[in-house]
Amino acid sequence: MNSTQQWQSVTWFEVDEHQAGQRIDNFLFSRLKGVPKSRIYRLIRESQVRVNKKRVKAETKLNIGDQVRVAPIRYEQKEEAPVSDKVAQSLLSRVVYEDEGLMVVNKPSGIAVHGGSGVAYGLIEGLRAATGKKYLELIHRIDRDTSGLVMISKKRSVLKSLQDMLREHKIQKTYAAVVKGQVSLDKQLIDQPLLRYELANGERRVRVSKDGKESRTQWNVQERFMHATLVYASPLSGRTHQIRVHGLSIGHPLVGDDKYGHETDYKGPKPRRLCLHAMRLEIPGYAVIEAPLPEDMQSLVAQLRAQKADKPAVQDSED
Repeated sequence: MNSTQQWQSVTWFEVDEHQAGQRIDNFLFSRLKGVPKSRIYRLIRESQVRVNKKRVKAETKLNIGDQVRVAPIRYEQKEEAPVSDKVAQSLLSRVVYEDEGLMVVNKPSGIAVHGGSGVAYGLIEGLRAATGKKYLELIHRIDRDTSGLVMISKKRSVLKSLQDMLREHKIQKTYAAVVKGQVSLDKQLIDQPLLRYELANGERRVRVSKDGKESRTQWNVQERFMHATLVYASPLSGRTHQIRVHGLSIGHPLVGDDKYGHETDYKGPKPRRLCLHAMRLEIPGYAVIEAPLPEDMQSLVAQLRAQKADKPAVQDSED
């Protein structure tokens, strides 16, 4: 993909009916191609993004008719990489639920949910190309290396309704995770505030901090191995990298995580990627939606079982 650096003059966008309800950061991700996410967040923090001449935060929701102003920035002018028919059909084959307003896709590990920051296209661009539908919007996001269920709206009303449910913690999400070491408690509620921060290179990270936002994750042990544990984790708040950082905070970082706890000792079979899979969605008014453990994680679990050892359960924690 060819690219050239250019200076962009002041840019104006007007929010239409299909974009209303979106967060300003998500809105800009899809419109400022070639601008890294870290740069977009910096623009917002430095008040170089205004909506109706007012300062905004990353989570600010847009309304029909809003005027969005972005100050001049330098960006990479890139040629759009076409989504091949093979990729498009592959993504369509991973749709596990669809009705007139909602689509749920079992995303493979390694594909981002949207393009930008050096990624030519993501899940949402691939599905738009595959379906020919102009209005498809992400209801939420999961990390690029995480596999599993992603909700996508086909109607603005569904986008608003389900995002409201997420904000009110009415949708229960359950992830399967393989973590390092043997987790002693069968069940525990990890209650640790999480704070987002930025590395010198602009990459976003998260750590436990008393200055962070309230964050809780329910952990249920499914199976213990000699060097690892299979856990089902349900985040009761929606923080960035929540399951990964909460695992690290109790001494059990996720297997295959190159950001959090990669220096923690692990003698089990080598993983192909981050061992985290969004396996179940429980949405009010819908049947439970599930995606089985992907083959690479199934293979890892089988290898761990072959190494034997299942530690007896200890008491539950009610914290």
